[in-house]
Amino acid sequence: MIRTLLFIAGVGLLVAGAVWLAEHPGRAGLEWQGWRIDTSVAFLALCVALGAALIAVLYRFWHALLGAPGSFIANRRQARRERGYRALTQGMVAVAAGDADEAQRQARRADSLLGDPPLTMLLSAQSAQLNGDEAAARSYFTAMLERQETAFLGLRGLLMQAQREGNEAEALRLARRAYELRPRTPWVLTTLFDLQVRQERWRESLPVLEEAVRRGAMAGEEARRRRAVVLLGCSMEAEEAGDRASAVTYAKRASSLLPDFLPATLRHIQLAVEGGRKRPAARMLHNAWSRTPHPELARLYAAMEDSDDPLKKARRFERLLSHNPDHPESHVALAEALLEARIWGAARSHLETAAGKAPSARICRLMAELEERENGDMAAVRKWLLRAAGAEPDSAWICSACGAASAAWTPRCARCHALGTLEWRAPDRARGLVLRPVASAPALSAADADDVTEDGEAASETPGDGAVRQHP
Repeated sequence: MIRTLLFIAGVGLLVAGAVWLAEHPGRAGLEWQGWRIDTSVAFLALCVALGAALIAVLYRFWHALLGAPGSFIANRRQARRERGYRALTQGMVAVAAGDADEAQRQARRADSLLGDPPLTMLLSAQSAQLNGDEAAARSYFTAMLERQETAFLGLRGLLMQAQREGNEAEALRLARRAYELRPRTPWVLTTLFDLQVRQERWRESLPVLEEAVRRGAMAGEEARRRRAVVLLGCSMEAEEAGDRASAVTYAKRASSLLPDFLPATLRHIQLAVEGGRKRPAARMLHNAWSRTPHPELARLYAAMEDSDDPLKKARRFERLLSHNPDHPESHVALAEALLEARIWGAARSHLETAAGKAPSARICRLMAELEERENGDMAAVRKWLLRAAGAEPDSAWICSACGAASAAWTPRCARCHALGTLEWRAPDRARGLVLRPVASAPALSAADADDVTEDGEAASETPGDGAVRQHP
């Protein structure tokens, strides 16, 4: 709009000037070398304007003629770079499509056209990887380390190669270098943390985890849980190094971060008991028992007792039961103490309370122990052991990622190496084969007991109670 207005204003000025000259024609004369020229002022102005325009055209022509070689070279260079960038783009598309031959061809073409190694090294390395030439790819990535602008890309390529080859030590070294170059990059933080965890460098991984949380690479409840798990790993690592004070500090931090996280509670109480701090340990244990009773808590509670008197121990477990009287684990813990004190009737009563209508395998085994120690009734022992074979399996530390069971909690699963996936629960039952328990242990007659083999399996080939049946 502004240009249009300026053009109209310019045309208006020219018209006005022409009109003014027409109204005031005037005369002009010129003498030169014996020649005299008489003409009007308007014609003289027109001649001057045409002369100026001709001079301007000649000047531009002369200037273009002088700059023609340089312009030709610049235009050719620009066209070459455009073809090079086109080849680079097509090469990246070929890499994404998995066309190794096309990617390599375009990489060579881009390298020859651009003549700029930083732009083509990555494409050359990726095309070499597509061709399965890891050595060539490694050489390209290594060459990229020599240039500041491509060093980070080279480190990432070498890091991915080391991870694919399973060389965790080299991968960790490269991840540390990448962290030095780009400490705020989310994938660098998470990769370095994962590698440190795989090698169980707990105290080294803790600041990296905290930095990842600050940068938003990890967030929410999962970040809190991971931090608690790593703190427990730090506690174990410090204890192995003989630094007991740090071990206690890390365990306390984990327990404070997630008060309902059972492994952190167990670890904190265990260190307190081993350190002779029995009164605060008992207070923490009572609080934990009121939330989530656990066999390991019962074992730690028993370890607090200085006396070897079984009756005194049983009375202590009666106090423990009062902190969660409705939970089956409370009755099982007291029943085990009563068995040790040889108080058979009370032990049976608490086991029956804990068993309910479907006793677990653990309770069945305790009932078998009770029958053996109280009455020496081996037939009843076999019945309970047979029932244990078909009962719900005992709870254990089960990995939520792969389903592997572990007797003790560890920060990482021993099978799949996942972090913080062990949960205290009963393992899943197999669907193909189902062990059918007997209706009730006392219902078996003496004749039935004779049909039970010493190893707890039914001798009869006819499927019945306690036999293995194929699930329909």
